[in-house]
Amino acid sequence: MIHPTAIVHPGARLAPDVEVGPYSVIGEQVEIASGTRIGAHVVVGGRTRIGRNNRIFHHVSLGEIPQDKKYAGEPTRLEIGDDNTIREFCTFNIGTAQDLGYTRLGNDNWVMSYVHLAHDCVVGDHTVLANCTQLAGHVEVGDYAVLGGFTGVHQFCRVGAHAITGVSSVVLADVPPFVTAMGNTARPHGINSEGLRRRGFSGETITALRRAYKTLYKTGLTLEEARQALSAQAEECAEVRILLDFLSGSKRSIIR
Repeated sequence: MIHPTAIVHPGARLAPDVEVGPYSVIGEQVEIASGTRIGAHVVVGGRTRIGRNNRIFHHVSLGEIPQDKKYAGEPTRLEIGDDNTIREFCTFNIGTAQDLGYTRLGNDNWVMSYVHLAHDCVVGDHTVLANCTQLAGHVEVGDYAVLGGFTGVHQFCRVGAHAITGVSSVVLADVPPFVTAMGNTARPHGINSEGLRRRGFSGETITALRRAYKTLYKTGLTLEEARQALSAQAEECAEVRILLDFLSGSKRSIIR
């Protein structure tokens, strides 16, 4: 399962069926679970754990030190879950001691070529990160979010669950759950209704989210006033409660 030109450190822990392609390098503190396949010219270093049944394509770099001048060799890590596809030339860095201490990719994510996950990023499950998506440090991406090609996300921003960004979006503030965002800088353009329909959300729920979006963006209310108005709507729809909780946790404010 390991190509003769690959270099696997004796201290690395690989399940017996892990495949490692030509000229790949696996470091001492790496752990890779069953069913994962690694292509050619891949480098996996640092304190990196990779789960089951991942497909990692050629020329990927995982677990390298952060691009952060404050990093001083602390024992931080990179965690990758199960069933992810990571395409060519992606770069995922370990975390920093100043924040979480880890960078994390969840399960069943579709990560296209040239995607960068900087230190302390947390990406949930079932996301799509299209080609050349760039996440700065400390970014959070919720489950089922879709980031269009060439999307750039500023450090400490959050992208909520089921949100979607258009191609070449520049995200400088939080993107609430269920919202469509696009532009430089990114602005809201309704809810992600097509994505919600594809995932089986009911017409009633989509209507409730449209109403919540109008409350947040179309009524002229301040953010605090909108949150108060959404509190009543959240009593009738769990997804509006998710939106409201996201707003309550925002530190960089939201796209407007």
